[in-house]
Amino acid sequence: METENIEPTVAQEDENGEVLVKELAKEYLTKGAWATIAFLYQEKDKNGNFGEAKVSLRRYQKIAGAYKQRSKFNVSSKAQAQQIIEVFKKWYEL
Repeated sequence: METENIEPTVAQEDENGEVLVKELAKEYLTKGAWATIAFLYQEKDKNGNFGEAKVSLRRYQKIAGAYKQRSKFNVSSKAQAQQIIEVFKKWYEL
């Protein structure tokens, strides 16, 4: 039995088809049996408005042609993203 090869996404809809999480961009950082993907996305708040863009880094393992999510890290704000960038810059300047 062949499994369908579905590309990973963070987009989510409720049972009525209303978009709850909107994917804005996706970048593959690594590909192969293990894939690392960075997603830029927005979540809908309780008032029905999409909030600030967020980032999610996710690792997938490809098994029988289908991706299975194995881990994730969500960057919760632009400020946190800036902190991560500064730490990486400092470490890689060594």
